[in-house]
Amino acid sequence: MASTVEMEQPEKVWGGGNKPFAISYGKIMMWFFIISDALSFSGFLTAYGFMRYANELSWPVAEDVFTHFPFLTGDHPLLYVALMTFILIMSSVTMVLAVHHGHQNNKNKVILWMALTVVGGLIFLGSQAWEWSHFISGDKGAVEINLPSTVSARAANGEMKDIRLGKNVIMHIVTSDGEKLSLSQVVDGELGHGSNHGLEFSSAEVISAFKHNGELELMMPGKEKLVVPHAAAANLLDSKALAVQGANMVHNEYGKKQFANFFFFITGFHGFHVFSGVVLNFIVFYNVFLGTYEKRKSYEMVEKVGLYWHFVDLVWVFVFTFFYLV
Repeated sequence: MASTVEMEQPEKVWGGGNKPFAISYGKIMMWFFIISDALSFSGFLTAYGFMRYANELSWPVAEDVFTHFPFLTGDHPLLYVALMTFILIMSSVTMVLAVHHGHQNNKNKVILWMALTVVGGLIFLGSQAWEWSHFISGDKGAVEINLPSTVSARAANGEMKDIRLGKNVIMHIVTSDGEKLSLSQVVDGELGHGSNHGLEFSSAEVISAFKHNGELELMMPGKEKLVVPHAAAANLLDSKALAVQGANMVHNEYGKKQFANFFFFITGFHGFHVFSGVVLNFIVFYNVFLGTYEKRKSYEMVEKVGLYWHFVDLVWVFVFTFFYLV
């Protein structure tokens, strides 16, 4: 009696339902890239955290730094940054909808939501450029002390504390009741502007104006806002003191220059990712418009760039938390 042996056909590893993790090669490569990039951002934010912890008392407070809003006067702490964050998060929502309609092979809906995603990314990039320009140009200005010494400073509760000053210490000029003044107001008095408005003032004229006005004091940036009385402050303003306007890699009117260094690097690195994402989203949008994916009967490419875009948005949530909220 003959026996029959049934031979099982080898299953395709990547060609059907038995794919490892049920994911295509293209998507798993995107996940590998995202994980490696997440490690980079984690390292940068960890370094920022250590630097901030080491300089906690004099580290700039975000509410005192990011106060501008386009077309509005006065201070609006973190309002514009919150709007930027909302726009970027909403662009993730539009990307989700684009992927959803891609699964349904609905070309027109994919075009709509991809277009809105691109627009959201462009608005965020423009907003970040505007924020950078104001951060670089500065607001009220400050003085940089380069005379290592120990001085007595007044805390918010009136208690006097001895603080040790090193080199490159940023201090803001305030009135006796704690109102922060711009360099324009220090030099020009009542005729001065609340912001320097692009005007430049020499160190000599700022120091001279400060010493001739006994009501002016110096306040350290940071949460404690320690104030050095006029007499002690005037002694700190020697020939090496500098008037600082704006922020760059060397001087930062808002406080520690390391804050500006990390801000430029991390937000710039993230901004490059957003720009790359906008370019990729536009290319995919254009291909959807041409009907490329409709002919393939697959919108997987939309899903791939969607993974990248969600990653970029998630990274911003951490950047926003570290730089602006904590």
